[in-house]
Amino acid sequence: MPTTTTVRSRLAIALDTSDLDTAVSIAKAVQPDIGIAKVGLQLFSAAGRDAVVAIQDLGMDVFLDVKLHDIPNTVYGASTVLGALGVQYLTVHAGGGTAMLEAAVNGLSEGASGAGFAAPTVLAVTVLTSAPDASPELLNERLAAAVAADCGGVVCAASDLPVIRAAAPDILTVVPGIRPTGGEVHDQQRVATPAQAIRSGADILVLGRAITAAPDPAEAARAIAEEVTQVL
Repeated sequence: MPTTTTVRSRLAIALDTSDLDTAVSIAKAVQPDIGIAKVGLQLFSAAGRDAVVAIQDLGMDVFLDVKLHDIPNTVYGASTVLGALGVQYLTVHAGGGTAMLEAAVNGLSEGASGAGFAAPTVLAVTVLTSAPDASPELLNERLAAAVAADCGGVVCAASDLPVIRAAAPDILTVVPGIRPTGGEVHDQQRVATPAQAIRSGADILVLGRAITAAPDPAEAARAIAEEVTQVL
């Protein structure tokens, strides 16, 4: 079952920019309605630890989306370092297999514990939302690896939620590719409205250009939060 209990804690803003000041400005604007900030490869490559600290200083949870995928020992070492930053969520590619995912879970937990932070969550990335489709067999294979490794959650498209929920009803589901009705799809292939995703079993929605490219990001965030509130 979902571990998140409020609308704000079920929404994440994707800060896909290389400018830290821009990222902080967006986060501040949406912070009243969105409680999680996703720091992806672009921002983390540009600002590193400073990006994480800046988001934490705003009182938001950090979702570090760097999609680790390497040999288990390397992933373990990287996860330990990232856990010590105090991030709440860390993405790792489920395609790396159970041993690699286990290394991430262990490393992230040990890094966080050693730095005095609460236990964070490894999110196993199943199939990217930019991929046109995913077979139930591939989804189940990657989900099985995530469950075997004791990952706390998975990242999946809204269209994959029925498969995920049938096989692992209690795992945390994080869903990107969220677009308001009539919104631009951009480079995403498998999208859903906030209401569709929540009704399908999404726990956390990741919102990017639907908010960051809006004329008024704060108002766009408020509208999506209201839509989710109505569904819940």
